[in-house]
Amino acid sequence: MQSPTPEQARAQIAADADNPAWIHIPKEFAAGTAGPLSGVLFGVKDNIDVAGMPTTAACPSYAYDPAVSAVAVQRLVDAGAVVMGKTNLDQFATGLVGTRSPYGVCHNVFAPDYLSGGSSSGSAVAVARGEVAFALGTDTAGSGRVPAGFNGLVGIKPTPGRVSTRGVLPALSVAAIQPASLAAAFSTSTQRSTTSLGKPGGPYNALQPTMASSCG
Repeated sequence: MQSPTPEQARAQIAADADNPAWIHIPKEFAAGTAGPLSGVLFGVKDNIDVAGMPTTAACPSYAYDPAVSAVAVQRLVDAGAVVMGKTNLDQFATGLVGTRSPYGVCHNVFAPDYLSGGSSSGSAVAVARGEVAFALGTDTAGSGRVPAGFNGLVGIKPTPGRVSTRGVLPALSVAAIQPASLAAAFSTSTQRSTTSLGKPGGPYNALQPTMASSCG
């Protein structure tokens, strides 16, 4: 998996400033730990918690500062990957277009007059422009797969229950964390039932959730 350095990524983001894929980028980056993803940069859709970075869901008045990262994020960090920042999205992950954000409208990387797709618009655009090796998104009814497809990427919505949903703000009752990469996506599931939203004891947001009985 090829990844730019933080300096290369910052330069590319500055060059692409008219396509606002990012909501928050830290001033400094921690060095990646040893592991299979050591030093690999990735983006995180801004409805997924990253400790030390605000979560806004593209709604500034909703913003909060999580004390811990989402389980899916922490597992990547533990494998050596480095969070580049938080990516733009249709507000509260409700949309398939990539235009519903006060942080700006994301554009298709092939044709700026066309939609980027959403709601994981920033994650797809950031990967397609080579700013990160992969990015996490969420997918309820195409919010990860649609922008991935629109921007020449592969997006995967995995089986519900594969990875804990803890630290993910759901759009509706079903969502899946979805990384998109330049060639492929390595995904982690975050489906939530309406009875489990925000409850640590819910079926899909335990640290080791139970797999669903069928594919989602």
